[in-house]
Parts: sequence; structure tokens; C-alpha cells
Amino acid sequence: MLALITAAPYSLILMSAIGTIWAPAITLSPRRQIPRWLVMAVLALGWASIAGALHAAGWLALVALLLSARAYADAPQRAVRIAGGLLTLLLALALAMHKVPGFVNPVLLKGVLITPDAMPFTQYANLDKACVGLVLLALVSQRVSSMAQLRTALRSVAVIAPATVLAVMAAALASGFVHIDVKLPAYTLQFILVNLFFTVIAEETFFRGLIQGQLTRWLEQCWPQARWCGLLAVLVSALLFGAAHLGGGAAYAALAALAGVGYAYAYHATGRIEAAIATHLLVNTVHFIGFTYPALAG
Repeated sequence: MLALITAAPYSLILMSAIGTIWAPAITLSPRRQIPRWLVMAVLALGWASIAGALHAAGWLALVALLLSARAYADAPQRAVRIAGGLLTLLLALALAMHKVPGFVNPVLLKGVLITPDAMPFTQYANLDKACVGLVLLALVSQRVSSMAQLRTALRSVAVIAPATVLAVMAAALASGFVHIDVKLPAYTLQFILVNLFFTVIAEETFFRGLIQGQLTRWLEQCWPQARWCGLLAVLVSALLFGAAHLGGGAAYAALAALAGVGYAYAYHATGRIEAAIATHLLVNTVHFIGFTYPALAG
């Protein structure tokens, strides 16, 4: 955690902003409320600007993402919702892929050999990608809103998440992508928290909350009596998730697609993004602690 606190202290406030998405809004008057996460996010981004990590172009992109996501979620006119959805998709993708200027993402771990036979690993505090997760989680994804929904989601995850871990890591071992390597480095907690808030939430809200959710609704509108609509959306979401990891090679993309099936099915089975996030985080944590990470060196 020391590297995160030293290199990007504003990131801790941004992580808190994501955590307050489930908290009640701040009441300014009987008719006016403001989301806590928005207040926290502005504080974090303001600090990032002072620290030189966020510039004007980044601010513009984030404001555009916020407005487009709001239009997609709440606009009464169908044409505005469609335009908002398309713009949200493009902006979120560009920000998550670090294609938008105006961000200086600090390095937390650089070229670390977690084990001698592993590929070097570098970890960033990606402000742009974390903000994508924040906005899509707050405005687009279906979240838990009651204890009953939380209990239902947890019951499903208790089966789906371990099954996903078993399938993905068995395939990774069989393909020679990793070896068993149990470890607990000093930066384990930092890895898990940064992976959750700066990677997993963004990826799940994008591929599941945005793409899978919208595709499911569209398919069900076109074929209202069909039972396969949700499962087709699961498959498409998983394949797109795998394709997004082609930069790591075909084997990596195939493993990502397999993992994506588990994440997407968790979202499909529960209708709650928390289930997909928890499944994804468990796979990444088990991979990090129990196996070669990120992969065996060629």
C-alpha cells in the first residue's frame, strides 16, 4: 500500500468514491440531493489535477462520459438514450485503453519478477480506467439495492465463482500458461485493491453492465418469448472480453474468454454487477497468490 499512498494519494479518495456508490445521497434540501460518490470523485480528481496527474483534456473526457452515461440511463427520448449509449461506449473504451490524453497514470510496480520464471509485471494506478468503472457502476450497471438481493447474489456467487476459478486455472495449467506457485509478497494487499478498483470494476461494468446488459435487453425486445437471449448475451460478452485480451496472445485471450463466461454468467444469474465483480476478483486473486503471475516467461 505504501507505493499507492506515495505515488497516487488521490487514488485512495477515488477508491472511497467507488465505495460510497452504495451509500445514500447527501441531502441539501427536501428537493435537492447530491450523490456522495460524485462529491468524493470531484475531490479526488481535483487533487489529481494539483498533483499533475489530470489535465484539461482528461477533465473534458470525464465530464463527457458522465453526461453521456446519464443520458443513456435517464433520458426520456429514445434517440437521446441511443446517442448517449453509443457515446458512453466509445468514451469508456477509449479511456480504459488509455487513448485519451490528459492522464498521467503513476507506476506502482515496475518490471517486477514475482517469481524467477514469470514474465515481468508492471502495475499502474490507472486514473482513467478507474473513472470508467466509477461512472458505469454508478449510472449504468444493475447493483444490489437491498439485503435480500445481496443474499441472493452471494448464494449464486458461492457456486459460480469457485467453479470459474477451477475451470480457468485448470485450463491455464493444462496449456502451460502458468505453474502452481504459492506466494504472499509484501505488496499482495496493494495488488488486490488496485486490481479491484482500477481494473476489475471497470472491466465488469463495461463488458457486463453496459454491453451484456444492453444486448440482453435488445434481444429480449426482438424475441420476447425466447429463453436463449440472456445466454447469447453471456457468450457474446465473454468473446468480446477475450478479444480485448488478444494483445497478450491467443492463449491469454482464450483463457480470458473462458473466465468471461463465468463473469458473464454470474451477472446473468443474479442480475447484479457485484456478482460479476466478485467472481472476477476471486479469479485474479487466486491466480496471483497460487500460480505464476502474470504468466510463465517464454
